Amino acid sequence: MIVRGHVQGVGFRYYTAKTAKRHQLTGWVMNLLDGSVTACFEGEEEEVRAVVEWCRRGPDAARVEELVEQPGEYLGEFEEFGIRHEHE
Repeated sequence: MIVRGHVQGVGFRYYTAKTAKRHQLTGWVMNLLDGSVTACFEGEEEEVRAVVEWCRRGPDAARVEELVEQPGEYLGEFEEFGIRHEHE
C-alpha cells in the first residue's frame, strides 16, 4: 500500500510496525522520498485488513489524504515486520 498526506515525521512507520506486530503480520514499512509511506503486509487476511484500516487514520499527528492498496499473493517471504529505508 501507499499512504499519502502528512505521514512523515509523525511516527507513522513506528506505529504501523507496532500495529502490524500486534496483529502478527510480517513485512515492512518505509518512507518514500516524495513524502509518502509504503508498506507490505503478510499474514491472515483479516489481520491485514485490520492494519490497513488502521493506516487509513494513522497515528494522531498524521493526516492521511489517500491510501492506495496494491493487493498481492501471499509469498511467505518475511520472517518479521520491520522498518526499511528507501535504498534497501
